[in-house]
Amino acid sequence: MNKNTAAWARDLARKHLETALPRRWAHTQGVARQARTLAPILADQADLLEAAAWLHDIGYAPDLVDTGFHPLDGARYLRDTHHADDHLCRLVAHHSCALVEAYERGLHEDVAEEFGRKDPELNRQLTYCDMTTGPDGNHLHVEERLSEIRTRYGNGHLVSRAIMNASAQLTSAVQSVRDELGLRA
Repeated sequence: MNKNTAAWARDLARKHLETALPRRWAHTQGVARQARTLAPILADQADLLEAAAWLHDIGYAPDLVDTGFHPLDGARYLRDTHHADDHLCRLVAHHSCALVEAYERGLHEDVAEEFGRKDPELNRQLTYCDMTTGPDGNHLHVEERLSEIRTRYGNGHLVSRAIMNASAQLTSAVQSVRDELGLRA
């Protein structure tokens, strides 16, 4: 991974999200801001995390939707069109407990076969960035973010079910990164 990966990722995300999905673009910018705050604990992996932050939701872009499951669509696009780094693709495919939602959608095996069954290194950190950033790019506590997602999708929606099923994992990931940063609750 070269030092300019985050800049490339930012430009690619902007191309696909800024005009088509301005609110998703605002969220993406906030997630990338959060990623930059982790640089002190990441050393040479800071650029990779920031790149993943820029690209984690690229699969929502209308011109990239295939399965309708944004982690899988985004990771496939990055792999197949840009021949992106495998680790970066796996981060996009697995971000924020994506396998839990993939199971709800019947896509668990597709994700697992193409991008592995285990969370890649830095997935906890990417989850922290995503789960502490609201839809408009504002900072939120993880509990507020989980509530916002459930409210936005509504009771019974598969995303709400997945978030409920993954809540303990998501909260734990955020707390472990907060602990690494020395942040108080």
